[in-house]
Amino acid sequence: MSTDSLSVSEFNTRVAQLIERQIPLLWVKGEISNLTSAASGHWYFSLKDDKAQVRAVMFRHKNSLLSFQPREGDAVEAHVLASLYAPRGDFQLSVETMRRAGQGNLHERFLQLKDELQRQGLFDAAHKKALPSFAHHIGIITSPQAAALRDVCHTLERRAPHISILLYPTLVQGKQAPRQIASAIQKANQNKVLDAILIVRGGGSIEDLWAFNEPEVAHAIFQSRIPTISGIGHETDTSIADYVADIRAATPTAAAEIISTPSQEALLHHIEQQQNHLNRAMMSRMHDKEQQLDHIMLRLLTPAQRLQNKQQTLNELRTRLKHSMLRQFERTSTAVVQMSQRWQRARPNLSKPISQLQRSNNQLCHAVSRHLVLQEQKLNHRISHLKQLNPDNVLARGYTYVRAQDGTIVYNAASLQSGDGITIQFADGRVISTVNHTESP
Repeated sequence: MSTDSLSVSEFNTRVAQLIERQIPLLWVKGEISNLTSAASGHWYFSLKDDKAQVRAVMFRHKNSLLSFQPREGDAVEAHVLASLYAPRGDFQLSVETMRRAGQGNLHERFLQLKDELQRQGLFDAAHKKALPSFAHHIGIITSPQAAALRDVCHTLERRAPHISILLYPTLVQGKQAPRQIASAIQKANQNKVLDAILIVRGGGSIEDLWAFNEPEVAHAIFQSRIPTISGIGHETDTSIADYVADIRAATPTAAAEIISTPSQEALLHHIEQQQNHLNRAMMSRMHDKEQQLDHIMLRLLTPAQRLQNKQQTLNELRTRLKHSMLRQFERTSTAVVQMSQRWQRARPNLSKPISQLQRSNNQLCHAVSRHLVLQEQKLNHRISHLKQLNPDNVLARGYTYVRAQDGTIVYNAASLQSGDGITIQFADGRVISTVNHTESP
């Protein structure tokens, strides 16, 4: 053996080092195939197009940072480092991060549009409108089927049942969504009683939320005379609409909490504080007037006749003043009580909805139980079927299969030639052999 010879492990190590030095991090676009999630949390899969494929691995500490769960057949763009797995000599890509195909272009479009609208002044704080201290009528722009609408309504029912809601239904995703959203904003601005407009949608991918990044929507929000609150996606999602809106909320629920601040409880507490303050002010004024009367009486002590006349006049004035202040106090107290009663009447009666919710919950539990039993039966049937198709069970019944030297399965004798090496797999082991000749039936 030549002294210059390398062992297989040495050769593979050198090749791996060469690949890692010569090939930098690259973006590779392809379709996910043969995706497997190992017990370790690592992902093993292939990236392919119509002409080639390559193996890839994404380790757990990398894939746990992804914002989406890739699936078989997904078109993705992967940021990869080429490598060679030396123990087996397998060329593979080590994936650092991944995004859905086309997201890179969408992000570039987002940044370009953001810069353009910022130059036009659509994000300037000087154009932001203040929210009303107490909102009574609000418009909501979203899909009638959206979970975001339910979240907003539940929050408002809990915090501010006195606020009336007017829904402006619209698509929140797809090609027609931007035009419909802009039209809904313009229509809401024709309503003279609205105190604010909530533009809400649940979370999703950048493609799902793209309607809120279109210039048509941005300009409609900017031109709104009514203050706007955006609650689009999750806390980590930021759209062009968020930058243009007067107030940006992290979620639809947060948008409802902002417009319902202060809550009904806080308002009642404020009224109570104002009532106490008014009582103290009235009593203080009465005491001041009484002291003034006392001083006047002291100055009139000298002439006895004038004193008697003035004393009578002062007593009358004192009585009239007390009566006047008491009447004013009673009117103010009555107004406060009436306002408190109106707030009490505005509270919703929750007994009926709670009863309906309990019945729905019981029905749901029964339905889920029945569904689980049915799915368990289907699962057991499929497990039994899979066991019958297990290749090991087939081999145990006396069957074998043959692999060529390159590891591929041999399906017919015509694909073999004399001298070819083959491996015959039995249930309890394998036989390595060489083809002497082939025969056709």
